[in-house]
Amino acid sequence: MFKLLRYLSIFLITACLLFACNTSAPTQLKRPPLKIPSGYFVGEYPGIIAQEKGFFKAQGVDVELIHKRYIQLEQANFNAGKYDGVISSLGSFIILSATNPDIQGVMVVDESTGADVVVAQSQIKTVADLKGKKLGANLGGFSEVFVTEMLKTANLTSDDVNLVKLETSEIPKRLKNNAIQAGHTWEPHLSEAIKLGGHILFTSKQTPGLISDMIVFRGETIRDRPEDIRAFVRGWLQATTYWKANVQEGNAIISKALKIPKNTISFEGVNLTDLGENQKFFQSSNPHSIYKTARIYADFFIRSGNVTRIPELKSLFNSSFLNSPS
Repeated sequence: MFKLLRYLSIFLITACLLFACNTSAPTQLKRPPLKIPSGYFVGEYPGIIAQEKGFFKAQGVDVELIHKRYIQLEQANFNAGKYDGVISSLGSFIILSATNPDIQGVMVVDESTGADVVVAQSQIKTVADLKGKKLGANLGGFSEVFVTEMLKTANLTSDDVNLVKLETSEIPKRLKNNAIQAGHTWEPHLSEAIKLGGHILFTSKQTPGLISDMIVFRGETIRDRPEDIRAFVRGWLQATTYWKANVQEGNAIISKALKIPKNTISFEGVNLTDLGENQKFFQSSNPHSIYKTARIYADFFIRSGNVTRIPELKSLFNSSFLNSPS
């Protein structure tokens, strides 16, 4: 009888524990994935590798990358709350902040050291030859600042050319049909433009520190999900390191995901920034810090009338997610 009672007690205790586990499970709500649009520029590709190799999940966060060819169009959707984060050029980020100050850049993903180019028709031999010609650029963002800095090298201003608002992917076709005589673009569109007879007129190698891309998150996501963002940053940096050490495998992963030829994927002209370089970018004493470059953009956009007010620049950057790399 004693044994029977003991077994009965064990059975009841076990049943209660199982019941408790089952009733508590539904309260452990799974967090939705971080939703981020991703374009077709090499600086955005570590995210694809992190996704395909499982680096994000290994770091403890689910990420949904939405591949978009026209990434600029997605910034409005980001502002509207459709995405948690977005990969944006520093200049475009400053523009976004004018209408949505509750966003923050948390990491620099790349710095352009020659990848951004102005490609021109064969008869345009020098920057000075652009006077009176049509120049394509994505106006209102970093693209306009870049071509303006280029024009300065020939003592020209934007008033000396006809600026035409175009996406980078449109440049090759518009060059071919003579809608423009030169335009700002990057790979894979650069290769297409050269095949159609264009040539490189100017590159970001001549404007050091001017062009970089950042991962930007909405303030709500930063406040509600800081650990997920920290995990995202770790996964991204892990992918960057992996790709540099396994170039061919990384290129194959990207080629398959985006359905683009492997020979259009190259680091040339792009520095994919690591943790140490990021920490330096966020140091205000660094001559090439994002705070100093952001001021160049902010002053330009206010002067050109693109925006009327920009938030305090220091409030737009958050380096706290770079402090826990492991």
